[in-house]
Amino acid sequence: MKLINVGIVGITGLVGQTILDILEKSTLPIGKLYVYASSRSAGKTVKFKEEHIKIKALNKDSFSDPLDIVLFAVEGDLAQIYAPIASQKGIYVIDNSSAFRMDDDIPLVVPEVNSSILNKNNYLIANPNCSTIQSVVALDSVHKLFQLTDINYTTYQAVSGSGVSGIEDLDRTTKGEAPAFYPKQIYDNVIPQIDQFLDNGYTKEELKMIFETQKILGTRLNITATAVRVPVKFGHSVQIHATTKQVIDMEQLIKAYELNKEIQVYTKNTYPTPQDGAGNNLVHIGRIRQDLNHPNKLLLWTVADNVRKGAAYNAVQIAEHIYKEFIK
Repeated sequence: MKLINVGIVGITGLVGQTILDILEKSTLPIGKLYVYASSRSAGKTVKFKEEHIKIKALNKDSFSDPLDIVLFAVEGDLAQIYAPIASQKGIYVIDNSSAFRMDDDIPLVVPEVNSSILNKNNYLIANPNCSTIQSVVALDSVHKLFQLTDINYTTYQAVSGSGVSGIEDLDRTTKGEAPAFYPKQIYDNVIPQIDQFLDNGYTKEELKMIFETQKILGTRLNITATAVRVPVKFGHSVQIHATTKQVIDMEQLIKAYELNKEIQVYTKNTYPTPQDGAGNNLVHIGRIRQDLNHPNKLLLWTVADNVRKGAAYNAVQIAEHIYKEFIK
């Protein structure tokens, strides 16, 4: 078995820390781990498999380290600077930001849905939006079995989707203090705005879900979305209303879900909540039912940990696929 060297860029953030945790249990045979953050954190250490690893300052010389795969968990502006530097050195880069997702030449990957698009020369790979990931895992079987034509998303997204700032704003407003991050109080409230509004009335988050779903599923479906922030720390929920070309066979769909090891399916009158999704890597699917008026319309409720399956775990899954197919 060939050992590989792996890097994490943005080790001190929520996603970086979660990548570290998931790599502890990953099948990747890691010989050496390198971790990077801003100069403020340089010299501090993180623990990985009983070893204390010193954090290095991220700079343009960072990728002279002997890396095979590096996972980026930083904002898009930093990813745009440093991810190409690493990939041009022949290091496989998996980027969690939105910087490269809609670039036609860069694969956007959810491994259990479209890992087949990857080849050994894809040195820069984009990790999708957190809500998109759990949604396409649920929709992949629907599309393969019955051919999707239309999707309507409504999301209920946890504050950790905004990183530490979102969690702090929930804690702040819970104590009766004014919000410092969100445009309105998030405690005891919901906010139907995630990211900036655009001229067409949609937010950037909503368009991410629309365009990323089309790219991952490889078809120009009719999609609309409303993204809502809710006072939950971890675990995004997405209500999906999907229309298909063929009439939906519910038994066939549920069987497909039950055979997928990355899905926890809930039938009859059971359903998942954010607490069921938090802290694990599964996509939880419940409230599976047909539209009362149309046999080719389906309603689903999906839940997943947005920091794990919605970011860190999906990135590690991509890394495992790269190792198995192109390095091993």
